Amino acid sequence: MVTAADPEETRTSVWLIARPAAPARRRSEAPSGLDRERITAATVRLLDAEGLGRFSMRRLAAELGVTAMSLYWYVDTKHDLLELALDRALGELALPAAPEPKPEAPPEAGPGTGPAAWPGRMRVLACGYRKLLVAHPWVAPLTAAYPNIGPHARAFDAALQRLLDATGLAEARRTGAHLAVSYFLHGCGGAARQLPERDFRLALDVLIGGIAGIGGVAGSAAKTA
Repeated sequence: MVTAADPEETRTSVWLIARPAAPARRRSEAPSGLDRERITAATVRLLDAEGLGRFSMRRLAAELGVTAMSLYWYVDTKHDLLELALDRALGELALPAAPEPKPEAPPEAGPGTGPAAWPGRMRVLACGYRKLLVAHPWVAPLTAAYPNIGPHARAFDAALQRLLDATGLAEARRTGAHLAVSYFLHGCGGAARQLPERDFRLALDVLIGGIAGIGGVAGSAAKTA
């Protein structure tokens, strides 16, 4: 079972390796009907059904009706395949779109109000991430075990950064807020099935309130300076 990315083993993320195309003759020898996309999708299904502890290349091959060695035409190691499966699962998460420029708010409307304000969008993103972790319990340990730098992981991080940009915090404070939100989501992920929804939302409200409070204090200090 993967726990901490095998600390005794030095490896490079699958997202940082340029996998060369196989020569035409070797491609003709590869099993028909297989490709990386199909193998990755089958990996996600198998992890959902049987869990990370029971996953193996032999078990996956049996699921696909091929030999275990045939899978290595498309990935170099089991770790590479788990990284691909992790990012595919993260691709199921609906991300908030980049906010469009809006007309200046009327005087009575303060910052952080309205349905598209960052606190509400942050709640939607965080609750969506929690649902993803509940649907795929193996995502949380893999997120801790691997660099998690695939395209969908980077899209999630960019969406979070856009929300934090909307808080109006100074850069150093945004960095701290980013760490706080990231640790909160990943920390709650390991116990997502045990933590009641009400408790999760309460903790999330406390976190968002803290970020908003820092922004409010910083804004007040800037006005009185």
